[in-house]
Amino acid sequence: MNIKLNTDEHFKKSNISKIKSFRKRNPSTSALISGIADGDIAALSRAITLIESSNENHRSQAQEIIDHCLPLSGQSVRIGITGVPGVGKSTFIEAFGSTLTKLGKKVAVLAIDPTSTISKGSILGDKTRMQELVRDPNAFIRPSPAGSSLGGVTRKTRESIVLCEAAGYDIILVETVGVGQSETAVHGMVDFFLLLKLAGAGDELQGIKRGIMEMADLIVINKADGENLKQAKQAKVEFSRALHLYPPKKNGWITKVLSCSATEHTGISEIWEQIKIYVADNKRKGTFQENRKEQNKYWLLQTIDDLLKQEFYQDKKIRAHLEDMTQEVVQGKLSPFAAAERLMVLFKEK
Repeated sequence: MNIKLNTDEHFKKSNISKIKSFRKRNPSTSALISGIADGDIAALSRAITLIESSNENHRSQAQEIIDHCLPLSGQSVRIGITGVPGVGKSTFIEAFGSTLTKLGKKVAVLAIDPTSTISKGSILGDKTRMQELVRDPNAFIRPSPAGSSLGGVTRKTRESIVLCEAAGYDIILVETVGVGQSETAVHGMVDFFLLLKLAGAGDELQGIKRGIMEMADLIVINKADGENLKQAKQAKVEFSRALHLYPPKKNGWITKVLSCSATEHTGISEIWEQIKIYVADNKRKGTFQENRKEQNKYWLLQTIDDLLKQEFYQDKKIRAHLEDMTQEVVQGKLSPFAAAERLMVLFKEK
C-alpha cells in the first residue's frame, strides 16, 4: 500500500514538474503537438490553456495544434454527465473513472466549474474533489470555468475533447454545472448523455426538465445506499414509468433507469455495461457516426455565430456607438430593435 502511495506521489510531483517546465520555457507549437501525440499530460495541459486563452497569438497557436491533432482524434467514447448540485456528480465521476481505469481505460475528465464573478476562475475546483482519480496515472482531470457559456459548457470544451483524444484517452467525461441552464451544448458534443438524479427530491413527481429527460440516454439514481435505498428503488420505478410518456429516440434506444452508490462503488459496473451496449448498438446501426457528423455541423454553425458575435463587439464603430445607443434604449428614446438595426448597418459599412 505504501509503495502505491509513493508511486502516486512521485507521478503527481513528476507531472507538476513537467507542467511548470513547459510554462517556463514556452514550448513551440511542434513540441506541444509532439507531446500530445506521446500522451504527455504537461503538453496537453499547456495546449488546453492556449485554447482557453483570449490572447490572439494564443488562439492562432491553439488552432494550429487542433488542426494537427484532429486526424488523431475521434476514437474515444464521449460521455456527458449532468445533474443538479448536490446529486454527487464529482463523487460519481471519481468512482466511475476509477472503475474504467482499472479496466485498462485512459480517462479524461473535462469538468465545467461555475465561474466566480470576481476572479473569473473556477469556484469548486474538481481536482480537490476527486483526490483518488487525480493521482491515477491513467486519468486526466481538467476543471475549466464555465464563464457565460450556455449550460455551463465552455466554448472551448469541444476543442479540448479533440486534444484529449489525440493524447490517447479512450473515455472523455464532460461534467456540466447543472444549475438550471440548457444542457443542449454538452449534448451536442457527446455520444452518450447520462443524467444523475436523487431519490426523494420531488423530481419523479414533476418529471423534472422535460428537455433533459428526453436527451438522457441513461438515468441513474445516485446515493442508493443506507436509509436512501428504499427511496431509490421507488424513484427508479417512478422514473421508469415517466419515461414511457416520452417519444422514442431516433436511434431506437430505450432509455433505462439504474441506481448506484458512488460512495460504496455499487452499481457502477452496470452503468458501464449499459454504455457499452449503447455504443455497440449505435455503431452497428450506423447512427453513432451519423450523430458525430451532425455534431460537427452543429459546431461549425455555432463557431460561426461565436466569431460573428466576437467580431461585432470588437468593431471600432460598434464600440464607439454601442454605449450611447444603449443609453437611448434604456431611457426609452429608441426601441431595442431600431438600435440593433442601426448598429448592424454600421457594422456592415466598410
